[in-house]
Amino acid sequence: MTEHSAHEMYEFKKKLEGLRDKKGRSTELISLYIPSDKQIFDVTNQLKDEHGQAANIKSKLTRTNVQGAIESLLSRLRYLDKVPENGIVYFTGAVDIGANKTSMESEVIVPPEPITVYKYHCDSSFYLEPLEDMLKDKSTFGLLVLDRREATVGLLVGKRIQPFRNLTSTVPGKQRKGGQSAHRFQQLRLIAIHDFYKRIGDAASEVFMAVDHKDLKGVLIGGPSPTKEEFYAGEFLHHELMKKILGLFDTAYTDESGLSELVNAAGEKLQDLELMSQKNAVRDFFKELISDSGKAAYGENQVRANLEINAVDVLLLSEDLRAERVTTNCSVCGYENKWTRRWKPGEPAPAPGNCPKCGSSLEVTDVTDVVDEFSELADKSNAKVVFVSTDFDEGSQLMNAFGGIAAILRYSTGV
Repeated sequence: MTEHSAHEMYEFKKKLEGLRDKKGRSTELISLYIPSDKQIFDVTNQLKDEHGQAANIKSKLTRTNVQGAIESLLSRLRYLDKVPENGIVYFTGAVDIGANKTSMESEVIVPPEPITVYKYHCDSSFYLEPLEDMLKDKSTFGLLVLDRREATVGLLVGKRIQPFRNLTSTVPGKQRKGGQSAHRFQQLRLIAIHDFYKRIGDAASEVFMAVDHKDLKGVLIGGPSPTKEEFYAGEFLHHELMKKILGLFDTAYTDESGLSELVNAAGEKLQDLELMSQKNAVRDFFKELISDSGKAAYGENQVRANLEINAVDVLLLSEDLRAERVTTNCSVCGYENKWTRRWKPGEPAPAPGNCPKCGSSLEVTDVTDVVDEFSELADKSNAKVVFVSTDFDEGSQLMNAFGGIAAILRYSTGV
């Protein structure tokens, strides 16, 4: 599979968000998934059949809209010489835009992963599940933290830590009760520890083995010494999982918070994992922010100013950032204004309003995605761009507290 940049995946995600919000009045929206091994001739033949069957739709408006969408698809396919390696997806149909009006809209997507199944789907919304599944980071790591009193089993799926099982033991403390010999007490204690380890191994194996073996990249074990070493040496996990153990790591906690501690402790092992690179980038920004270096910038205006003078070393953009730079103009007096609007899919664009100088109606002359603008500025100055998920605390803080835009500077600019 071809590797796609974070910016390309951002654009892909944004397209899906826009499509997800579009609705038809009836079954007027067509989704067409064409894998690379599908013959275009076969696709056009089916579309012609569907066009003929659409003539039986009782509603004249729905019939007209469906047949119009099919005709649009047939027209597009005439110019498709070869299906791309990953396949191609067409979305077209009469979208309800309110006020009892519809608009015939089309979108073409070449997906980041191969399409495996041909599908023609007609409904009141576009069929997006196969593409949305491609946004999910399927890389999974088994997480286990334990001591002789407690154990917690979880998974690191993409960027999200998911706890699954928490177990507590009946292992007696080191102080024996009266009437028992020290040797007898120690034997009973060792048996209880072994039984608890076996319970942990069974529970962890059940959780980890349920993950597709292609997605399970490894197993991390944490806890105080010598507990985790005893568990590892005893081979209490399924033999296939024993081969996937990436390392043993010291953690102070064995509850759910211990899972986060384990992921952080295993940072070097997970350096190639996107989560760790994102976490490290945000933490580096926070370090500069609380220091007196002056090499931290945040917010759209401050970061843009530093990008324009090539002072940005690392640009941090939230994956949830949705902002557009709008330019409005007055054709009468020449007044021009640039402003930024935050948006959500499906929200109508606000009216540009009237000119503050002469009162004439303003016109929108340009709309630029802020992420696209900042990415291009970063590329020109060889700045590193890091897209940050909101699935972890630091990433959520970047979005909520800093507007989803921050930068680590090459030097203090005072801007």
